[in-house]
Amino acid sequence: MAGKARVHELAKELGVTSKEVLARLSEQGEFVKSASSTVEAPVARRLRESFGGVKAPEKPPQKAAAKKS
Repeated sequence: MAGKARVHELAKELGVTSKEVLARLSEQGEFVKSASSTVEAPVARRLRESFGGVKAPEKPPQKAAAKKS
């Protein structure tokens, strides 16, 4: 994600609560007020790394389309 990212968007992406993200950012020395605050791209990258990367959402396997005769 280029540019700025909102805290609540990062939380959703990482599968955690906004409060957890705010706490982790505070531990890293970043000043953010709320879940609607934005953080710069390098800060977002460090945050993702601290949570162990991005959790990919599980997609259900797609069923093959039935052929009509």
